[in-house]
Amino acid sequence: MARGLARAAGTLLLIITTGCAINFAKRSPWDIQQLAELSDQLEQFKTLARLKAEEAEQLRRAKELLEQRLSSSEASIGYDERGLVTRMLDQVLFDSGKAELRRGAHPVLDKVAKILKEVSGQPIGIEGHTDNVPIKRSGWESNKALSTARAEAVAEYLIAKHGLERGRITTIGYGEDHPIADNNTPQGRQENRRVEIIILPQSSERSYEAEADRVSERGGYSK
Repeated sequence: MARGLARAAGTLLLIITTGCAINFAKRSPWDIQQLAELSDQLEQFKTLARLKAEEAEQLRRAKELLEQRLSSSEASIGYDERGLVTRMLDQVLFDSGKAELRRGAHPVLDKVAKILKEVSGQPIGIEGHTDNVPIKRSGWESNKALSTARAEAVAEYLIAKHGLERGRITTIGYGEDHPIADNNTPQGRQENRRVEIIILPQSSERSYEAEADRVSERGGYSK
């Protein structure tokens, strides 16, 4: 596994460092898919390389279980610099403009919770994100307020229904500050409206909590 990731990382690094200008317009969809997969593998390699062997194995196993139990319509799973991320679109969990979990969200979160309980030594981050369309009719003060309330709603469900320890969980509401797609298109805005549950490395817990404090100082939520 590690050798395969190292080879993938080396291949991607070679593409970058040789000054090869990649013209995506001239590449086939297969080529672009291969480069995207290499990029994903590099993120996984970089994340797991920071961890102790036992912790890295826990995250690898958690990713495998999440991918087995969640459909692509429910969530996407992958690594980034924060850790192992389970990303769910807002429509999976909430009605438009609301921060109360839909009943249909419960089975999805139940699946995630079982795996979170299996990696009991790992801290958890829960982040709310929105698009950049200003709040108009839902009664929330701002997109940040809505995203914070949604992150808290997910956390409270995991705590109340599944007994996850509150001390393991840190919530952050980013609002529109961290888009992953173009807010100028309906598809992009839909992708940006999301909740992310992150299994964090133990070494990142304090810095993640400090980030939550920094974000919360910029304003809480109200309705």
